[in-house]
Amino acid sequence: MQFNKNTSSGKTSFIGLTIKSIIGLAVIMGIMFFINKVDFPAPKKEIEKIIPNENFKIVK
Repeated sequence: MQFNKNTSSGKTSFIGLTIKSIIGLAVIMGIMFFINKVDFPAPKKEIEKIIPNENFKIVK
């Protein structure tokens, strides 16, 4: 009695790669969706700094 080694064809590995790619994209899109839903705190006051004119130097 001899044992035969079953090997996968190229078609099944292509299908597996396609399924893994679709699942990976779905996970990434889900993460982006949930991060977009989180309300991160933002500063309410606009930050403004006045720079005096005497600090500027003209280079020709």
